[in-house]
Amino acid sequence: MTEQAAAAAEEPASIPRYFRNDAELSRREPHKQLLASLNRLITDYPPHQIPPGGGLYYGPISVAYLFYALHNIYPDLLLDDFPMNTWSAAYIEQAQANIKKYKGPSPSKCGVSDDIMALLALYAVTAKDPETVKELCDFAAVTIEPEASNEWLYGRAGYLYLLRLVRGAFTDNKDITELIEDTTDEVIDNIMASSRPWKWHGKAYVGAAHGAIGIITQIVLTDDTWAPKLEAELGALLSYQYESGNFPSSLPPGRDRLVQFCHGAPGVIASLVSIKKYFPKLEERIERVIAKGRECIWERGLLTKEPCLCHGISGNALALDGERFEHFLTYTTGGEIKSMAKDGMLQKANDPSALWCGEAGRAWAWAVADKGLEKRFLGYNDI
Repeated sequence: MTEQAAAAAEEPASIPRYFRNDAELSRREPHKQLLASLNRLITDYPPHQIPPGGGLYYGPISVAYLFYALHNIYPDLLLDDFPMNTWSAAYIEQAQANIKKYKGPSPSKCGVSDDIMALLALYAVTAKDPETVKELCDFAAVTIEPEASNEWLYGRAGYLYLLRLVRGAFTDNKDITELIEDTTDEVIDNIMASSRPWKWHGKAYVGAAHGAIGIITQIVLTDDTWAPKLEAELGALLSYQYESGNFPSSLPPGRDRLVQFCHGAPGVIASLVSIKKYFPKLEERIERVIAKGRECIWERGLLTKEPCLCHGISGNALALDGERFEHFLTYTTGGEIKSMAKDGMLQKANDPSALWCGEAGRAWAWAVADKGLEKRFLGYNDI
């Protein structure tokens, strides 16, 4: 055996991107799994142990946002004798304790991952504080800088989500509602005035996190009167679907590889489900794209990355429906994840507590299953 061959033999075999979906349909009791997930979350990742940073995407604010949302769904649910909003406050406190470490919004980071903007939005809705809304709206000045990106995770589209979040809490306050509407108008105008295709770091992304479908979704969910002006762009995006049902990560299309929310069919399908009613002329075509995309997810969506919303089985499950949704969730239990790790079929998460990268996101998916909610992604298209 040559030295090179010996070295190769000693290296662990690379983990495949996904594993075969050939087991019989099954389901787990979602409420039981939700409680198990939440208990793991507070036990393995208590507030004081989660590093700061990440906005609604990862870190303490993301976990706080999960508990905020769960309190609205389960107002009487207790975890270690405390209601969901108490847990939300505990994780927020961890974020606030590190507030001096946050740089604040910049043109390159003004989406849902910005800590200051996410904190302001969450505080505004929990405290019903108009002054905090004004602070959040003042950051429009950052987002309309010419170099600001347009996508959801780091850009203007994510800012639109935060504005929608606070708008829902101030429907009875005319002045604040008008301020939010003026701000969203300004942000959308700047997105729409940007050159096409929309790019992030020089690439024309297609998917939900950084690409065109994410931008279109945030605009339309914020102000559906823009839908007719986006119809042609959405129609073009639908044409990018591969024969497999998947979507390219960016343009021009390359290899058909990633099947996950951030890049690929799951994010596109989940987005289309939430905006299709605003595009009646495209609705039949959208339905065909959704059906084809779901077949791809069903075939290639059991990912070996640790189950999560952004790039894992939990997010892929939310792009499915019915028994297939429930079946995918069976692979996100604590026991299944341990089995995957034991079998050498798990790529562990860098942010295992996170809403979008870890346990908090798994809990959200179980809550959706438990309550029979619309299959939406918390922080993206749930409002």
